[in-house]
Amino acid sequence: MVRDYISSGGLGGSIGSPNGGDGNEENLPDIEGICLVSGNHGLISRLHPRTPISGSKSNAKIVSFQKGMGFDSYGKEQGYNAPIGRKASFAFSTALSRMLAKDSRQKILVGDATTVFWAEKKSVVEDLFADLFGEPAKENPDQTVNSIRALYASPATGAPPLDEDYTPFYVLGLSPNAARVSVRFWHPGTVGGTVCNIKRHFDDCRIDHGPKQPEYLSLFRLLSSIAVQGKSENIPHNLAGEFMKSILSGTSYPRTALSAAVTRCRAERDVTYPRASLIKALLARYARLRNPEQKEVGMSLDASFTSPGYLLGRLFSVLEKIQEEANPGINATIRDRFYGGASGTPVVAFHHLMKLKNHHLAKLDNRGRAVNMERLIGEIVDKLPARDPFPAHLPLDEQGRFAVGYYHQRQAFFTKSEKSES
Repeated sequence: MVRDYISSGGLGGSIGSPNGGDGNEENLPDIEGICLVSGNHGLISRLHPRTPISGSKSNAKIVSFQKGMGFDSYGKEQGYNAPIGRKASFAFSTALSRMLAKDSRQKILVGDATTVFWAEKKSVVEDLFADLFGEPAKENPDQTVNSIRALYASPATGAPPLDEDYTPFYVLGLSPNAARVSVRFWHPGTVGGTVCNIKRHFDDCRIDHGPKQPEYLSLFRLLSSIAVQGKSENIPHNLAGEFMKSILSGTSYPRTALSAAVTRCRAERDVTYPRASLIKALLARYARLRNPEQKEVGMSLDASFTSPGYLLGRLFSVLEKIQEEANPGINATIRDRFYGGASGTPVVAFHHLMKLKNHHLAKLDNRGRAVNMERLIGEIVDKLPARDPFPAHLPLDEQGRFAVGYYHQRQAFFTKSEKSES
């Protein structure tokens, strides 16, 4: 295991060479110094062993200085600019190579970030970590949900809860950068602290969803939902690493994720379960950390929440529902034409939509239903500012609340419909 390689200084000659780099330093003069990793005095590695990761060149290295390209300082050459002992260099590169191996369960790949993780001693979290954040295997689609449930469950063996496990736990984020491997983030913590922050992340992401949709969404699913065409390779650059770091440390999610999620909702004119979950988590965590007294979007429909964006999102969902009931089997709704305008520049879209809804209400055969829908519209509009119910522009946070309001109201309609049918 990785912890054994690190503590013992590596496996003799299995990967690279303990005498430094790729085994081509034997004819070079030896230089001794203080190792930046161990603090010990000894032979310094001039060239470091390869540490290939997904998307990088086959000779990519954690420490690399291109000879004669102006990166040297104080007359030093290559690896001597960042002096690391040969034993330490061999040990960490061997450990990384094993964790990055094809069959390794101690790595995950999301976007351009490859993340490796390990505990100081054997821990169940090592077995669960990849399932919590990666995409489940096709033959086991419930793998993520089962692993997250195990994270919340108390151990049946009588062992202390994972939250109280103080075993050191480490997470390293890497990404390709030309001929080098860039360290995207480094998280030293404990098993208990890591588990608490991971559970807090999934709590933040909780939102109403359909009965056939998974209870929990992996980081892969969340970030893929805001990528162009839903492809993981289109996840915005650096976002996966930044997001993972914020989960592990319990800090605010990157604001670029909110912008990307709102943009994708507008581009595709659709607020999917993963996007709504991600936007809700972004807004809820930001409010909790920056302004705990501020009320923010929750897990399900909140009729008392008076954010203009949230109310307008609810109103847009009601108007769409009226159109659907007035025209059964309709292929395209107002969402396909007006979602972008309604969520960004409400004043332009809603004046037209409010006139259009009168036409749709008149087509409803069930007059009681028409009265109820008009009453719901009135309840929402009454909570909007009387002076400016449809603003000229909604800022980014309000556009996020618009998406969640639309999604919440939509889910409420589906839930009510399912109850009436049963």
